[in-house]
Amino acid sequence: MNKILKYSLLGTGLAVSIVVAGVVYVAATFDPNDYKDQIVKAVKDSTQRNLRLEGDINLAFYPSIGVSVGKVSLSEFRNDREFAAVESARISLALIPLLRKQIVVDEVALNGLKARLVMRKDGTTNIDDLLGQSEKDSQQGQQKISSAPPVKLDIASVSVKQANFSYSDEGTGAQYSIKNMNLDTGHIAPGIPGKIDLSADIQASQPKLEINVQLKTTLMLDLDKQKYQLEDMQLQASGDAIDISSLKVQASGDVNADLAKQEFSTKKFVLNASGIKAKDKFDAAFNVPSLNIGKDKFSGTELKLHANMDGDVGKITANLLIPGVEGNAKSFNIAALNLDVDMTQSEQAFKMKMSSPLSGSINEQQFNLSDLNVALNATGDKLPEKSVSSKMKGSVQIDAIKQSVQANLAGGLLQSQVNAKVSVNGFTEPAIKFDIEMDQFDADLYLPKGTSEAKAQKSDQPEQKLDLSALRKLDLDGRLRIGKLKLMNVKTTQLRVDVRALNGLVNINPLSAKLYEGSVKGSLSVNAKGTPSIAIIQNLNEVNVAPMIKDAADLDMLEGKGNVSVNLTAQGNTISAMKKALNGSASVNLADGSIKGINLTKLVQGVQNLSKDTKAQTLGVDKSEKTEFSEFKASFKVRNGVAHNDDLAVKSTILRLSGNGDIDIGRSSMNYDGKAVLAKTEQGRTATLPVNISGPFDAIKFRLDYGSLLADVVKQRVDEKKEQVKEDAKAKLQDELKKNLKGLFK
Repeated sequence: MNKILKYSLLGTGLAVSIVVAGVVYVAATFDPNDYKDQIVKAVKDSTQRNLRLEGDINLAFYPSIGVSVGKVSLSEFRNDREFAAVESARISLALIPLLRKQIVVDEVALNGLKARLVMRKDGTTNIDDLLGQSEKDSQQGQQKISSAPPVKLDIASVSVKQANFSYSDEGTGAQYSIKNMNLDTGHIAPGIPGKIDLSADIQASQPKLEINVQLKTTLMLDLDKQKYQLEDMQLQASGDAIDISSLKVQASGDVNADLAKQEFSTKKFVLNASGIKAKDKFDAAFNVPSLNIGKDKFSGTELKLHANMDGDVGKITANLLIPGVEGNAKSFNIAALNLDVDMTQSEQAFKMKMSSPLSGSINEQQFNLSDLNVALNATGDKLPEKSVSSKMKGSVQIDAIKQSVQANLAGGLLQSQVNAKVSVNGFTEPAIKFDIEMDQFDADLYLPKGTSEAKAQKSDQPEQKLDLSALRKLDLDGRLRIGKLKLMNVKTTQLRVDVRALNGLVNINPLSAKLYEGSVKGSLSVNAKGTPSIAIIQNLNEVNVAPMIKDAADLDMLEGKGNVSVNLTAQGNTISAMKKALNGSASVNLADGSIKGINLTKLVQGVQNLSKDTKAQTLGVDKSEKTEFSEFKASFKVRNGVAHNDDLAVKSTILRLSGNGDIDIGRSSMNYDGKAVLAKTEQGRTATLPVNISGPFDAIKFRLDYGSLLADVVKQRVDEKKEQVKEDAKAKLQDELKKNLKGLFK
């Protein structure tokens, strides 16, 4: 037995000695540089690419078997242009595992690695030939795999210095690159944690990107089981991205992925980001203590999102808190979703609080906010009573596959009580339906307040064109009901508006309401295709015009109650152009009122106080005077912004007023000739006073032609005297005739 052991050990030692001697001999006598030409030719024959070996090839046999090379480059397919290159490379295999027919990489070191990938306009790439060759070689080598020694992922270290990669898409012109990449790793093997230290510059043209990335973590992986784990991850990125400058991103935590089981989880994950978008600075933080996502279920605890933005828009702060989430792809449930938003500007502040349970299905892409509560509060000097608060409750359902949203909300909104039902179908070109009821709404509280100084400044600036482009894609169908409405100081009750908008055509019919002791009913249409145009048909019945005109235009010129109708169209790119393009008709029929600012009856009756030299007089508006009437009728034909009237009929017990003229709506002025006729007195006399009303609306002037009035009075008196002379002569003749006849029969 001892002899057998002795001879066995002796034989083993002899064999090892022979192997060592052979390795030493090969290392001493074999020079791989003698085979450079054969290697280059073999690559050329198999790939149609040029291989350049500019440095020496060195072999090592102990303690690891390895090879190191100097500068090496490979050309494009059938082209001398460089495709890939490396300044130096070193790869070694552990010797002892190799003797056990196991391949264990001891070291991989690459310096100055670079490669260029191109996507051509026809969809091919500059590596298609290599992929095709690799696939062919792979098919031919399938039978040899089973006989090859097993490859075990076990790398002592990897070192990559100053690597550069680029990708270009000739079809789109997009350019992408990874520059100055440095990678250092510890031991990489299944189940063994290894340090990772990575840094690189990433650049892109579409979208614009220029980012420096640094990653430090401990990697543990198992390729056979498809498990990957990053522990104590520290990721930093900085640079410019899209329209964000000075971008900084930091992420930390533990990340686990089990691809075989389709499971993903994080622990203590924190993400922070900051940067400048336009002139607005922002920062955000996302905190997830625990999140588990599996094939059949997911769960998480206390997800937090905090975001700030500070710039021209003011300062905005948002906080999102989800205490917990649990569910699966078929259904999920979030007990409470809480969102707080604060916005502060120079003149006002805005706060919103929103909360609701959230449930739904990820597979069906359905989401339900079943108990939505929204509280809004705004403060500022320009707001009504310097503060506005609103509270709404309801529900919202979202179906992302059908692209639909259903919302039912009720509560206080902008100092009104509101019930609203809104549905949206389609997200890119939404079709919106609504049914909204409000108890009251004062729109003037939220419209900008105009001042004379602001108006003067505005008049010096070119008028802005009407932009109705948003109406061209608007698909709207709904009803609006408001109990009491104040808009531009006009007060209405029982407002009803039905709206239909499609393809740039907006129709409001009916548009009806109660206003100023009467009612209004009609329609309004807007055509946003091409040059904007409108058409309005309105009938006002039994309306008290004095307070209506006062509220609407701040004019105190007419009193009375009756009917007003308008049927007008207009077209233009600005408000002034539309006013100058008004066409259609209008009519007024009032009773028991007055024309304020002048007393024509008094002026006509005062003719006896005039001298014979008085001819004409121009008067301004006198708010203490008025011309009363029992009937006021007039119709207008509107052409190119000018309303023409020639059938004015104003009547009172002692006065008749007629006339004709133009009201230039486009230029806010008028020129109208009227005749005030005093009714016949007991003596049978009348008096006609010609009146011209002209000037801009805010500076109306009355020109009274007293000369014509005096001439009319004198003519009547002369005619009276002539008539009296005729009557006297006739009476005298009759008396003489009677006397003569009496003498004849004596």
